[in-house]
Parts: sequence; C-alpha cells; structure tokens
Amino acid sequence: MHDFAFVFAGFAVGLVVGLTGVGGGSLMTPLLIFFFGIKPHLAIGTDLLFAAFTKMGGTVSLARARIVDWKIVGQTAAGSVPASLATLYVLHLAGPASPATHAVMTTTLGVALLLTAVAMLYKAVYGKSAPRTISAADLAVATRARHWALPVLFGAVIGCLVTLTSVGAGAIGVIVLMLLYPALPLPRIVAADIAHAVPLTLVAGLGHAAIGSVDWVLLAKLLAGSLPGIWLGTRLVNSTPDRWIRSLLSVLLAYAGVKLIVI
Repeated sequence: MHDFAFVFAGFAVGLVVGLTGVGGGSLMTPLLIFFFGIKPHLAIGTDLLFAAFTKMGGTVSLARARIVDWKIVGQTAAGSVPASLATLYVLHLAGPASPATHAVMTTTLGVALLLTAVAMLYKAVYGKSAPRTISAADLAVATRARHWALPVLFGAVIGCLVTLTSVGAGAIGVIVLMLLYPALPLPRIVAADIAHAVPLTLVAGLGHAAIGSVDWVLLAKLLAGSLPGIWLGTRLVNSTPDRWIRSLLSVLLAYAGVKLIVI
C-alpha cells in the first residue's frame, strides 16, 4: 500500500508539472518530508534525480522544436554547475545526515519555497503578457544579457539553492531569466529554464548519490508515477485554468515554506 502511495505521489506531481510547468522539487520535496516522513537529505537528493530524469524528455522535445537558446543555457550553467559542486563539497564535509545540516536544509528549503510561491504568483498574474514570438534579427538582441557576468552570477545562486534544497530550478529560474532577458518570448524562457535544469539537477543529484543521499528504490517508484503523469498533464494543459492553479499552488507552497522555517 505504501508503494502505491509513492507511485501516486509521483503521478500527482508529474501531472501538476505537465499542467503548469512548476518544478517538481517545490512540490515533491515537502511532500516527501511532511507526508511520508523521509529525512530531508534523502528527500532532497532523491528529488534532484527525479527532476533530472523527468525534465530530460521535455528538453529533447523542446530541442527538436528548436526553441532552446543554448547560449543562455551554457552561460547559466557556467555558474550553476560549479556552485553545485562547491555546495556538494561543503555538504560532504559537514555530513549530509547531521542535525546541523538538516537544520540548514529545512530552513533554506522553507525560504526557497516562499520565493517559489512569490515567483509563481508573479507568473500567474503577469506571465501571459510576455511576447510569444520574435523575429530572427530581434532574437540575437534578446538573447544578449545586460552584462555577460549576470547569467553566471544568478546561475551560481540557483546552483547553490538547488543543491541544498532541490528547489529553484523551476519557477525561480524562470523569473531570473525573465529579468535578465526581458525581450525574449516566454516559451523560449521556459525552454531555456527546463534545459538548464537537466545538467544542474543531474550533477547535484549524482553528487548527493555519491555522499549517500539518494534512495534509489524510492526514486524508481516516483518515476513510475511521474512519467505518465507528465504525459497526461501536457495533453490537458490547454483545457485547465492556468492562473487559478498557479495561484492555489503558490498559497500551498507558502504554507509549506513557513512550516519548514518554524519547525
């Protein structure tokens, strides 16, 4: 019965990701900690690989549609991947299962969830106002950041946050890209964010696996549910009230964030 609950949780999170584009980490990690009682370091490490595998398929389809701006992905990853490796090294030295590390992880996770809730609410209200198409000439200008170091810097912040909490590569990453590339169409921003999340969560997840913070059996159960969930969600996306769902999720994530901070 417990096995079915994990599969169903994976399906539910996959369905929401398919419907809204919200990163699975902001939903799956608090669900594993609060509902299933999984220790924070195992929940975060397992969820990172869960996110990597679930977003690989999306990246392949987006790349085939030729809407992934690999220059943006590369610049952001140049900051996020080294920051992830540095964070993993600190976790290895501190001991991922120690009470002090758990305290840092849960508090940082709470803050990340609150930031994600704000980012989701922002997207729910303003997301549809972004341009959807752009000419080839304007695209070259739109993919140029105000300064070359900004994507690397913000990427480093996201890399550290994602490695510590498994949250941040989704909604927060989209908001960062919207600020850095305001003229870029929203579909391309989302595509770049999803493509960037794959190497980041894969590196962070494998790093957590190396220090013993991944439950492989749990990961298999979650993926067994999430893959059909994402498939269904992407087919229902045009018939669901996107803004209503995002607003409701932002309230739930804010509640989970506050709860994590005060425990």
